[in-house]
Amino acid sequence: MELATRYDPKEIEGPIYQAWEESGAFQPPDPEHSSGKAFTIVIPPPNVTGVLHMGHALNGVIQDIVIRHRRKDGFDALWLPGTDHAGIATQAVVEKKLFAEEKKTRKDLGRDAFLERVWRWKEEHGNIILRQYRSLGASCDWSRTAFTMDPDLSRAVRVAFTRLWEKGLIYRGSRLVNWDCVLQTAVSDDEIEYVQRKGKLWYIKYPLESDPNAFVVVATTRPETMLGDTGVAVHPDDARYGKLVGSHCILPFLDRKIPIVADDTVDPEFGTGAVKVTPGHDPADYERGARHGLPIVNILEKDGKISAAGGAFAGLSREEARKRIVAELEEKELLEKIEDITHNISLSDRSKSPIEPLVSEQWFVKMKPLAEPAIGALKEGALTFRPERWSKVYLHWLENVRDWCISRQLWWGHQIPVWYDEDDVPVASVDELEVGAPHPKTQKPIVRRDPDVLDTWASSWLWPMATLGWPDLEATDLRRFYPTQFLSTAQEIIYLWVARMVMAGYAFMDDREGGEKNPFSTCYIHATVLDAKGKRMSKSAGNGVDPLDLIDEFGADAVRFSLVLMTKEGQDVRLAPDRIEQGSRFCNKIWNAARFVMMNMAGERSDELVALEDRWILSRLKRTRDEVSQALDDYRFNDAATALYRFVWNDFCDWYVEMAKSRLLGDDGPSAAAARGTLARVLKDSLGLLHPFTPFITERLWQALHETLGEAPASALIHAPWPDGQGIAVDDAAESEMTILQELVGSVRRVRALTLIGERKPLDAIVAAPREADRAILERHAESARALGHLASLEIHASTERPPSSAVAVAGAVETFVPLGSDVDLDNLKEVLDNRCKKVGAAIEQLEKKLGNEKFVNRADPDVVASERARRGELGVELELLERNLAGF
Repeated sequence: MELATRYDPKEIEGPIYQAWEESGAFQPPDPEHSSGKAFTIVIPPPNVTGVLHMGHALNGVIQDIVIRHRRKDGFDALWLPGTDHAGIATQAVVEKKLFAEEKKTRKDLGRDAFLERVWRWKEEHGNIILRQYRSLGASCDWSRTAFTMDPDLSRAVRVAFTRLWEKGLIYRGSRLVNWDCVLQTAVSDDEIEYVQRKGKLWYIKYPLESDPNAFVVVATTRPETMLGDTGVAVHPDDARYGKLVGSHCILPFLDRKIPIVADDTVDPEFGTGAVKVTPGHDPADYERGARHGLPIVNILEKDGKISAAGGAFAGLSREEARKRIVAELEEKELLEKIEDITHNISLSDRSKSPIEPLVSEQWFVKMKPLAEPAIGALKEGALTFRPERWSKVYLHWLENVRDWCISRQLWWGHQIPVWYDEDDVPVASVDELEVGAPHPKTQKPIVRRDPDVLDTWASSWLWPMATLGWPDLEATDLRRFYPTQFLSTAQEIIYLWVARMVMAGYAFMDDREGGEKNPFSTCYIHATVLDAKGKRMSKSAGNGVDPLDLIDEFGADAVRFSLVLMTKEGQDVRLAPDRIEQGSRFCNKIWNAARFVMMNMAGERSDELVALEDRWILSRLKRTRDEVSQALDDYRFNDAATALYRFVWNDFCDWYVEMAKSRLLGDDGPSAAAARGTLARVLKDSLGLLHPFTPFITERLWQALHETLGEAPASALIHAPWPDGQGIAVDDAAESEMTILQELVGSVRRVRALTLIGERKPLDAIVAAPREADRAILERHAESARALGHLASLEIHASTERPPSSAVAVAGAVETFVPLGSDVDLDNLKEVLDNRCKKVGAAIEQLEKKLGNEKFVNRADPDVVASERARRGELGVELELLERNLAGF
């Protein structure tokens, strides 16, 4: 299996993925071949309307690393994929398409015909994102792909609803909800985006009941909502209004008498310190109104027009009403002033229209009884978060949970399984009830089904259970793969999805004898991928990076490895496409090293360790294997990738391969045989360790290596056992000895960099090593030192004077002097070093100022502070070296 001279990911990634998928490599073994230990991940189901973005890519890589590691580690590993029907998003897409192509609305088609259109669209476009996941190398069990509106999952939704209904945890009532006036439905918090806009703050005078010529002035950004005011609130400690609390003022236009109340939530610094209270159209006012018993006046129709409660303004749009009201306030001299401001407004994520808080009759779930066991899961250790700080977000939401509005005024989604008789008596049922059939409770004819559908989260909260067969507690997959062990998701949906899944686990797996109810033991909150300037990526900002473009340019392995190298736990990622080049260079390094190994395998191979470098590289391999295994067990992906990068690039390629070359080019004796044996072992284990991160290149090289060695691999690398470290051990003595040699060679390389001497120009080196043990090591390995350092000569002394016109480098207790030849312009060199000294000194001064700032040290990420301190140390060493060399010239 000949390897190409250059690594080309396009040549190997497609065929390898196809071979994996066709061979069933992503599926866990059948029950009869089970290892007895399962490891399950369920993918956070992307919307069927979605396409792969960088957040998906990072999360997909993280999950794939975990499942590939567990698969190789002997687990029955299942990564279950699927998509979410995304009610409001999908309906909006199809409605837009329908109007654009046929100038029709969904109401023109009718419910059944419109839903046929949506299903047709889903079949054509709904799996695009799953196909894109394949490009990333995702090893999902595609045979188990689920969709939240599959028949089995739909039945699970009806079962869950009915059980909550029977327990008295579902009710219908009027509450303040987020309302989209364009789509005419309630929407959830995650379907809202907050946008900063320029606006105005109007100061309106409300006449006092006791004196029509005296006023209380309120400031508002939405003057049209004054039509729904039922009070004015001030802070109880605000002396300006103390005498007015308990009195009344008159609402302009409607002449409604409204009370002035004292409320602790009012900010005395905002506007005049007096705020209008509109319980029907503002969440804060809804709470204030409830505390003070203020009535709710709804001034908006479902389409956003002013209702009859708006008096003379009824029938106007929100925008028209605002203009008319402001004009008439000016005319009546009730508008004190107008200020220009910048403020956040909430927009519907789909229609982009302003969200209106609106009191509407909806279906709700009582959340407090469901929240208690979910709180216990965290406090008792059944659930852990990585990073741990996200547990506070989870806990805060659960401890302050409000009832959940689960109904949406849409057609696409799980229609609420409630039917009514002629007296409007409701009943919930898992099975379809026919209109005209007797009502199960009243025996009167059923006349209609509730037209609303459930919030999308009311199906996805069942995802870990329903995808595995719930509500059938005896389902094979449910018994075998539930609970799952690992969930990776975004911080934005900790309470929208994560907390609700935990609630559902405890609420609906309560009949499972002895089994764990909590749906996952670890919730990993992945980083947010930002652009190079630290801004969130979005279509509107035009700063998005398409992961498929990166894969096309660099290959999936390069993208995967780069993302993990960039992502430290707890820190967001600043991504620029050129940062992917690091992963690309690393893949090329692996490829070239593997080619070198395979090209030099002709001849005997031996496990005998005849040279220091053999003992050293196998010791480093053992340490790296243990470090990477532990990091992956702890879900420290960046630590694992960094350890592998350093080992493969630095230890193996830069040191061991270079040292082995001379042995392989010499006599074909025991030394060459040992080098070949060591190269083969290190490459094999390295490919195994790298596989979860760079699966394509490692699979290709694994097959090629075994063919080169004349061995038939027991399995593809995806199923080959995780390297167990057998037959190798940590050798502290070899590592210590090698460190002395590396420090000497490193000193020579630093002198070359310092003096701008070519890296292969032969130099003389004079070493002062006061410790006898160090001298003995250097003398033993002088030949290797000369070869690696490209030295013409090497002298080793206990002590020596610094030769004239020589450069110096220090490593530990060893000083290395390099006499400079006549071809080196010392005056120019001194000028270069002097300028470098000034730059390094300025950088140190800037860092010290930064590290001396208590606000930075206390508020910045601890890893950032540690990195800056390490950088300060490195610059200090560099400055000392520069000054020492300058002083000696």
